[in-house]
Amino acid sequence: MSLFRKLFLVDLIEGMKVTFGYQNPKYIYTEQYPKERPPVSERYRGAPRLNINPENGETLCIACDLCALACPENLIVVGWQRGGPDGKTGKKTLTNFTYDISRCMFCGLCEDACPTDALELTQDFEMANYSREGAIWDRQALEEGPRPTQYKE
Repeated sequence: MSLFRKLFLVDLIEGMKVTFGYQNPKYIYTEQYPKERPPVSERYRGAPRLNINPENGETLCIACDLCALACPENLIVVGWQRGGPDGKTGKKTLTNFTYDISRCMFCGLCEDACPTDALELTQDFEMANYSREGAIWDRQALEEGPRPTQYKE
């Protein structure tokens, strides 16, 4: 019997039968990705965004540098200067803010450390770039958020 099973590849045929049993077209699910966006989990952490105050259009970031200190990858750089726009107050003013997406592991520690909720990780997942320089987002890119290509039929 063993020679018969080896000669006619009975085990292989039985395995292929099981495999093709799961290939029934009614069980196959395909997403039409660029045209139909997949649902994203509520707790998904994606692209970072630097929030602005909707009333006056200024950033909510107070340049406290807590997000950069909380980041385990040291990929956030917060630039600030003393003195407000009038130069008379001792308040910190945000000058630049850079975030390196290529090194981010999306842990959310920077978001948790921010006392003013200025930095948040959104549900945007389309962050592909053609170069490494495109993965370093400055203040303007963080305030605008990612701009994914919208495909049409």
